[in-house]
Amino acid sequence: MPFNEPIRDWTGMRVWVVGASSGIGAALARALIERGARVAVSARNQDALARLGDAGKPRQVLVLPLDVTREAELYAALESIKSAWSGVDLVVLLAGNHVPVRAWELTTGSARALVETNLMGVLNALAVVMPALLSAGRGGVAVVSSVAGYSGLPTGLIYGATKAALINLSETLYLDLAPRGIGVYLINPGFVKTPLTDKNEFTMPALISAGEAALAMVRGFERGEFEIHFPKRFTRWLKILRLLPYRLYFPIIHRFTGL
Repeated sequence: MPFNEPIRDWTGMRVWVVGASSGIGAALARALIERGARVAVSARNQDALARLGDAGKPRQVLVLPLDVTREAELYAALESIKSAWSGVDLVVLLAGNHVPVRAWELTTGSARALVETNLMGVLNALAVVMPALLSAGRGGVAVVSSVAGYSGLPTGLIYGATKAALINLSETLYLDLAPRGIGVYLINPGFVKTPLTDKNEFTMPALISAGEAALAMVRGFERGEFEIHFPKRFTRWLKILRLLPYRLYFPIIHRFTGL
């Protein structure tokens, strides 16, 4: 049995993609527009969102610029979606940032900025959309974390910590919301070619395109999966690696990253 109700037809479905200006978010928005969904796109970059708006039919795409660290902007965007479409069926939370940080580079300012965007941004959005989903007694929410949340990795001192928190958060959300008819999806991508991964200075195995990542997400939604992780030829090995004792795990990670 699937964890969530499989999505069998995207036609007319109301999807809000938060973090849609580039990378996986933009690719996902395009994929859903192509499949006939009504897609609200949000991010800080209004020009990039406008280009997505041009990809859809009239009234198929809502362009709603916002900053996820500002709760009032999220509320305003949701009200715009309600006004246009009378509600929302699926909310996909992709907004995030990545800044490589080593232990000797840590500052409270850089840490706080990443936590505010990657973790608090998701919590802000959840606090806004939960009442609407619970009132409807249907729909779903997807949280995009990362395989960096599986275990500690060099340069991921803060980024990995926020992603680990999102994995735990999503698991708890499922326990709370599934009995109430709300779908919960945890998205754990491996290495995807985006402006964020371009910051990495180490070899990224099994690197895939944003389009491939978007297709994996769409297929995961359609199968009703809880954790949608990809590419599986890489993510399955990471899951196995995490089970090793630390005496084996740490040397493998150092050798793998070269850091």
